[in-house]
This record gives sequence, structure tokens and C-alpha cells, in this order.
Amino acid sequence: MITPDYCLTMARYNAWQNRQLREIFETLDRTTLEEQRGAFFGSILGTANHLLWGDRIWMSRFGVGEAPGVGLGASTGLTGSGGAWAVERFRTDGRLLLWAEQLRSVDLVGNITWYSGAAERWVSKPRSVLIAHMFNHQTHHRGQIHAMLTAAGVTAPLTDLFLMPEGSPWL
Repeated sequence: MITPDYCLTMARYNAWQNRQLREIFETLDRTTLEEQRGAFFGSILGTANHLLWGDRIWMSRFGVGEAPGVGLGASTGLTGSGGAWAVERFRTDGRLLLWAEQLRSVDLVGNITWYSGAAERWVSKPRSVLIAHMFNHQTHHRGQIHAMLTAAGVTAPLTDLFLMPEGSPWL
């Protein structure tokens, strides 16, 4: 279904997108980041925190790093500010890039089984499907952040995959 090259491309895309968000967040005041905007996870920061939480929970299921210390319900409060989010996002993107750079085809096969708090049951799915889901989840929630930034009058980042710069991990 997916290849190590796909995973590396998507990890680089994720890092590039998050670097742009970190740069934008540095220019925004706390009110703009935390204002409730009617999105599923409320605010720009709440959605960014949920996305960081999601990446960490999936990476822990893939055997890379610790799971967040909070559950889904508290994911929007994972960090307390744009600055704290930027630091944690940078660290997580680095970990994700290192993981993707080391993947081999054999690492993409087999099932992962875990207890899903969201589904309230044990789930077992192919590793490749779950990795694709992680990258799709990133894109989905960054799209929500993009819409909230635009609604707030902020120029949102460039998001087209085919326009991604080449040659660096964009951290």
C-alpha cells in the first residue's frame, strides 16, 4: 500500500508544514491562538495541540517515543502556548523524520493492536494503513488550522505538496 519513500516524503512534508506554522504562530498573540473558532478542537492552538498529540500517540504505537501523558479529551491542552507548542512540535517532527529515514519495506507490514479510547475497544489494523492514517490526520487538521488562520485575517502557509522545497528536512 505504501513505501518507505512515501513515508519519508510525507514526514518531510509534515516538517515543512509545521515549520511554516511555527513561524506564523510566533507573530500571533495569545488571544488569536486561543480564540474559540467553532472548529472541532476549538482554537488554532487547540487544534495544533491535538495534532501534536495525535502524532505522538501514533508514533508510540509504531514503537517510536513515548505516548502523550494525557488522553484524547485533554489533547487540546497538550501545551500551554504557541511557544511551548513550537518547541514540542520541533522535537516531534525531528523524531518522525528520523523514523521515516530509517524505515524499510519490512517495517510496513503486519498488524498493530491497541486499545482505542476513542472507539472504546481493542483494534487491530495493518501497520501500513495506520501510517497512512497518521499522515492523512496531519493534513486534515492542518487544513482546519489553515481555515482558522484565514478567517482570522492571517496569511496561511503554502500547503501544496508539489511546491514543497527539495533538499532539506525543513526543520
